[in-house]
Amino acid sequence: MASESPLPDVRLLQEADGGAFVIERGGERLAEMTYAGSAGGTATVDHTWVSDSLRGQGVAKRLVDACVQWARASGTRIVPKCSYARAVFKRHEDLQDVLA
Repeated sequence: MASESPLPDVRLLQEADGGAFVIERGGERLAEMTYAGSAGGTATVDHTWVSDSLRGQGVAKRLVDACVQWARASGTRIVPKCSYARAVFKRHEDLQDVLA
């Protein structure tokens, strides 16, 4: 049985009023975490979604980690409105430096 190729890296898609951290394979979106804003230095994480086929594999946490790396590099402060992101930030004190 052929094994599935490794999961692609998280990509950042930015637009004027927000953006998304996404994982895609073969043109299919497998996971995403969206945010609103970022102009003015604050981004509100408002939605996290992972395909059923990838649940339980730490994929959503990878999205949060990518968001934190971006926030640190860009000086952006994060407001986690999404329940998943809020729970991750609450559990991981080492990520809280980017919170607004």
